[in-house]
Amino acid sequence: MQIAIGSDHAGFNLKEAVKNILAEMGHTHEDFGCHDTTSVDYPDIAFTVADAVAAGRFEQGILVCGSGIGMSIVANKVDGIRAALCHDTFCAKGAREHNNANILCMGERVIGQGLAKEIVIAYLTSEFEGGRHARRVEKMHVREQ
Repeated sequence: MQIAIGSDHAGFNLKEAVKNILAEMGHTHEDFGCHDTTSVDYPDIAFTVADAVAAGRFEQGILVCGSGIGMSIVANKVDGIRAALCHDTFCAKGAREHNNANILCMGERVIGQGLAKEIVIAYLTSEFEGGRHARRVEKMHVREQ
């Protein structure tokens, strides 16, 4: 699987660990920054990753900041993106199976590397179930008046 990944300075260390997890799982990735712990603005990274996923250049995206909140808010502003903030495996699995999430967001200041590994594995090994969930996912993008 091709995965776009990015973080701000507060998520840099966890993003680097996630890159190793992706390699262990046999996935390829492109790192959209940041590339050290120098302060950056998370919207710049989140928009870049979300745009790349929405354009179909990547099957999935992963974004990391301090809490994961900012990255998820920004990514969800991009048409076609369903970014899910997950701090446990239950939500990661459900985000894929029920919400067809295409970007996983996590917070380095909230979870450790061990739990992050479990979340990434749960997220990337789960698949959208379709069925009744497909109707609901469609409603996320086309609001009925």
